[in-house]
Amino acid sequence: MSQSVRSARPNVPSQRLKMRRELAAAAMELFATKGYEETTVDEIAAAAGVARRTFFRHFRSKEEAIFPDHDDTLERAKAVLDAAPAHENPLDTVCRGIKEVMRMYAASPAVSVERYRLTREVPTLREREIASVARYERLFTRYLLGHFDESAVTHRDGDEDGLDEPLLAEVAASAVVTAHNHVLRRWLRAGGQGDVEAQLDRAFATVRRTFGTGFVASRAAADLPAGTGGQAGREGEVLVTVARTDAPLDQVMRTIEEALRRG
Repeated sequence: MSQSVRSARPNVPSQRLKMRRELAAAAMELFATKGYEETTVDEIAAAAGVARRTFFRHFRSKEEAIFPDHDDTLERAKAVLDAAPAHENPLDTVCRGIKEVMRMYAASPAVSVERYRLTREVPTLREREIASVARYERLFTRYLLGHFDESAVTHRDGDEDGLDEPLLAEVAASAVVTAHNHVLRRWLRAGGQGDVEAQLDRAFATVRRTFGTGFVASRAAADLPAGTGGQAGREGEVLVTVARTDAPLDQVMRTIEEALRRG
């Protein structure tokens, strides 16, 4: 009897994600037809067939509503890191982790392309997207910071001081995210056509050539202070580089390295 009771219970995470996706679909349709500014939360809830309070159980604002999968995808990416084989290069682990993000987009190409169009047109949505990307970057930075191999990066490229631990972790994580976003944008601009994972693997090869040393698989991240993210020891510092979104990825990587040397 207990088995039948367990089977009859709804899968709460699946039901939650289903509702989030229904609300997101309603929001995207209204944004596309009425315009973002003209669309209200009440209209989104009504279009999805739910009450206003149900909307706010799932999203804090209407701009958040078109990104229903990021919370779950972040958890899947974290699970990849947590289950990494002991011998795997940590940078390879991070590359595998961010593939969960690409798979999220690739699972619904038409939705992803439309969402991309909306985020290009509405600055508020673009800001929300940037905030979501930053969460992945912090996750990967923490992981790489826990696998730093100091001896591998001292005196790199003739630099007497080498690269310090938090900076290398943050820049390497940023490079992985940059490679992912570079490939994702090209794929979205192409209408979601093509083997995006193969393109991603080629981009990661460039990242590995640039940042493949400096991390060791044997060091655990458990001793890191909670919430250090990519800012341990360098709180408030930000690396900013400028590159064309259609620039070759190896050129983007060179831009990052040059900015590091100047800094």
